[in-house]
Amino acid sequence: MCLGIIKEDSKNEYLRIIKNINDDNKLDAVILGCTEITMLINQKDINIDLYDTTKIHALKAVDYALS
Repeated sequence: MCLGIIKEDSKNEYLRIIKNINDDNKLDAVILGCTEITMLINQKDINIDLYDTTKIHALKAVDYALS
């Protein structure tokens, strides 16, 4: 992925890496700690819980602003 161009190869590589790590470690979840990763993969792509840190931070900021 570069300059907003999302390539299927990039998505497949992320999924491959997650699968390999999961095969070795039996993951409970994956943290998507970079804003661009959610442009590549989402919960429909994988059966491991995904945590989108951008979304989590945005929702907490809204909660804070409204309280």
